[in-house]
Amino acid sequence: MEKFTVIAGIAAPLDRPNVDTDAIIPKQFLKSIRRSGFGPNLFDEWRYLDHGEPGMDNSARPLNPDFVLNAQRYQDARILLARENFGCGSSREHAVWALLDYGFRVVIAPSFADIFFNNCFKNGVLPIVLDTDTVERLFRAVEATPGYRLEVDLAAQRIRTPDQGELGFEVDSFRKDCLIRGLDDIGLTLQHADAIRAFEAQRRSKAPWLFNEDS
Repeated sequence: MEKFTVIAGIAAPLDRPNVDTDAIIPKQFLKSIRRSGFGPNLFDEWRYLDHGEPGMDNSARPLNPDFVLNAQRYQDARILLARENFGCGSSREHAVWALLDYGFRVVIAPSFADIFFNNCFKNGVLPIVLDTDTVERLFRAVEATPGYRLEVDLAAQRIRTPDQGELGFEVDSFRKDCLIRGLDDIGLTLQHADAIRAFEAQRRSKAPWLFNEDS
């Protein structure tokens, strides 16, 4: 997992509450477990005017001119500004994979669905909860200022705005450490690789019949 230190970039405003995981990545794209390649189909039903299916040439599909991420000013956005209850609906890690593959490393919202919130941390995306009034002020600033950029400093737990303002945010210390060090669940397990190998060797010597490869 890529380490998370300071992320700076354009913020894109998705002004819709209760965005569910099927909107983030529709169900027909869930066949792959590669964790990559989902970015072109992020918000597929909103980004395109036709129906998307796996294997389609997305570069040839008609774009929805009214969808925010298709606006030129929000190209290459790295921070997504959202409304309450973002990531609700069915549990699917693919939703976070799609956001990450598109280029988002941060999602800011007043609230998140619990499973989606947890999946973000496990995949290198930082979900930041700010109060509704603060999120509203950010929406107004982003929409009023083309090229509006934010800088998210995870170590300091601060969001820096273009006017030199700062916003603090809370994050669980263990999850913060994992993001900064780039450790997902597999990475955390591999930190104990020597102990695991020692246990396996001891187990093999004490109960060799369990490891009889000819049986």
